[in-house]
Amino acid sequence: MSTAILTGPPAPGSSLDGDLRSLGFDVRVASGAEEAGALLAAVPAGERVALVDPRFVGHLHALRLALTDPRFPAAAAPGALTAQREARPALARALAAVSATPGAAGTGTLTDGLADALADALDADGVAVHRPQLGTLVATVPTDAEARHAARAAVDAVDDEAVRLRSAVKAHDGFFTTFFISPYSRYIARWCARRGLTPNQVTTASLLTALIAAGCAATGERGGYIAAGVLLLVSFVLDCTDGQLARYALKYSTMGAWLDATFDRAKEYAFYAGLALGAARNGDDVWALALGAMVLMTCRHVVDFSFNEANHDATANTSPTAALSSRLDSVGWTVWARRMIILPIGERWAMIAVLTAATSPRIVFWALIIGCAFGACYTTAGRVLRSLTRKAKRTDRAAQALADLTDSGPIAGTVARLRSRDARHHASTPLLAALGAVALLGSALVQGDPWAASGGAVAYALLSGLAVSQPLKGPLDWLLPPLFRAAEYGTVLILAAKSDAPQALPAAFGLVAAVAYHHYDTVYRIRGGTGAPPAWLVRVTGGHEGRTLLVTVLAALLADRGDDFTLALTALAAAVALVVLVESIRFWVSAGAPAVHDEGETA
Repeated sequence: MSTAILTGPPAPGSSLDGDLRSLGFDVRVASGAEEAGALLAAVPAGERVALVDPRFVGHLHALRLALTDPRFPAAAAPGALTAQREARPALARALAAVSATPGAAGTGTLTDGLADALADALDADGVAVHRPQLGTLVATVPTDAEARHAARAAVDAVDDEAVRLRSAVKAHDGFFTTFFISPYSRYIARWCARRGLTPNQVTTASLLTALIAAGCAATGERGGYIAAGVLLLVSFVLDCTDGQLARYALKYSTMGAWLDATFDRAKEYAFYAGLALGAARNGDDVWALALGAMVLMTCRHVVDFSFNEANHDATANTSPTAALSSRLDSVGWTVWARRMIILPIGERWAMIAVLTAATSPRIVFWALIIGCAFGACYTTAGRVLRSLTRKAKRTDRAAQALADLTDSGPIAGTVARLRSRDARHHASTPLLAALGAVALLGSALVQGDPWAASGGAVAYALLSGLAVSQPLKGPLDWLLPPLFRAAEYGTVLILAAKSDAPQALPAAFGLVAAVAYHHYDTVYRIRGGTGAPPAWLVRVTGGHEGRTLLVTVLAALLADRGDDFTLALTALAAAVALVVLVESIRFWVSAGAPAVHDEGETA
């Protein structure tokens, strides 16, 4: 239960008391600032508390947005302020200061303007007060009968439930999701909310549906493929619904952030495995294609993540290509075309579902590889052009985020420390990473010498260490994480494909999936503002260069010894998965993890 303190008795005919109770608040009324302070002190320290001007007039959903969003320690709208546990001490200080100021808001009998004065005081005290963008929703404090009548008329003129449904949908989404899913999934979200279902339950249902779809695909029968395609689309509808339910009901949570961020990858990887198993039942080995599609998709995502982290707080953001993109945004169809050609999750899953039902796994994977390759080339080329033509000074925070995304282990770290650092950045940084990746992948492709890949891995480790030995503030330094991902994943794919060991490719698929989860988890932690995973985790898992060197040595020693290489890859995959999953679960269920979900449209 949360507590709402009305800073005076509500106006006759006001629904404010009932609205606050419907939002889960225990409503109390103060006769003055001193009594408001006493009521505030009586509320248990761990509870949310709100102070609301009794003259408030507005939509129920405006109050919901301002007072119940769990992501923000403090939030406010005109005439209403809320503080959670971490902001309660600052609120108590602000109330004491405002009450003690002669002539300040809050010294009168009805404590007029107290909530707004306290919001300003919290801002001045360094507490970031979230003020939701209300759009057409009304939230105001009228000062006379005429203004109150006008405010009530404005409330009646806007359907806040329609606004609530519209704002449950993300403002910027793909074409398929926007026009084929969201028009009805928002109503499914409302149905779930009215029955007390949580976003986490819907997310779990989406995962289970996708796993059943993968099982259907693994049958290798046409009926199974058709069922798999249908269930995959149902899973995607549920995947959209969970976020819409979170925005509709403001049910954000740390666990929800983790589930929403990771289950998409688990669902897609499981479906790829199901398709590969189904193809194997019909005598068609497509594990290399399945792994290749996963590698391409992950590397493309890393390009996006890395570029955004490098530039989201850059100053002097000027670029002719960015200006061109802005001009194209004014031509509506180009916006949708540019969103579709990168094959976002909605278009990708729709394509997978249709092709699974109508064709074969081999065709599905080739379509994925071609589509992901084109999307990767398109996005990477655009970002390279922007980076070369913009004038920007990148921050220490951006450089640290890129360093964390590289996932450099003990070997690269030692090389970086041995090299003499200086404050200047060298343009050779991305070139060193590219040379290392080429040396590694080229040596892995060498025929006849089983140790050639290990030699390439040593060179790769040294060059990657040199690449990260200086602050990553260059215009193209964001290329390092995707280059390292392509080198590591590609090496595992090549060595498993060249191996004579039976089932080496499925084992390699599992290893890359486990490592990719670790890399996605790193991204989501950085996005949440909590930094990278702990240093011990990177050391234990070896970093990208350490894992790559280990795999090349295992291939040289075991590739021609029956199924020993397969067993080694399987054991490595299980070890990496166990360590990273345990640490990831520990982090995301802890109180320090961020409750982050994509935003919907402005209300």
